[in-house]
Amino acid sequence: MFKKICIGSDHGGYEAKMIIVEHLQKAGIEIVDVGSGSGEIVRYPYYAAKVCGAVQRGEAQAGILICSTGIGMSIIANKFRGIRAALCTSGYMAKMTRRHNDSNVLCLGGKVTGIFEILDIVDAWVREEFEGGRHSISLAMIAAGEEEMIKATGWLPPQDLDPSKLGQSG
Repeated sequence: MFKKICIGSDHGGYEAKMIIVEHLQKAGIEIVDVGSGSGEIVRYPYYAAKVCGAVQRGEAQAGILICSTGIGMSIIANKFRGIRAALCTSGYMAKMTRRHNDSNVLCLGGKVTGIFEILDIVDAWVREEFEGGRHSISLAMIAAGEEEMIKATGWLPPQDLDPSKLGQSG
């Protein structure tokens, strides 16, 4: 069971995040909440980077990310070396991603999954352990692939990113 979890959300996951934080604290798990601090519109990559960075640096054993669907958070989280983020919509998925994939970041959809299901998913994910064995072979392959494909150096996007500077509009 994880003892310290870093958690972050965008505006779409804020309400679910607050319920998850209280739930995990009642279970005796230390929580590091990196934001967002309200339902005001923010950009999810900023919070994903904060959570994944904390996990990479060993400041937390694991992370939880919540946006409206969980999709955006899972996409950016899996860009970080050593992060194995899983978007889960059921307790069974959460259990299996811990057992077989040793996932260290859980992604959730605060607007598409009901809060009772979210809490079941969180509980299943937090209490499961990695089985190791034959599953370690796949994880070693992933790690080797990361060494070839990703040259991460700890990216954190600015909070107030101007899309025009990226050559995009709107």
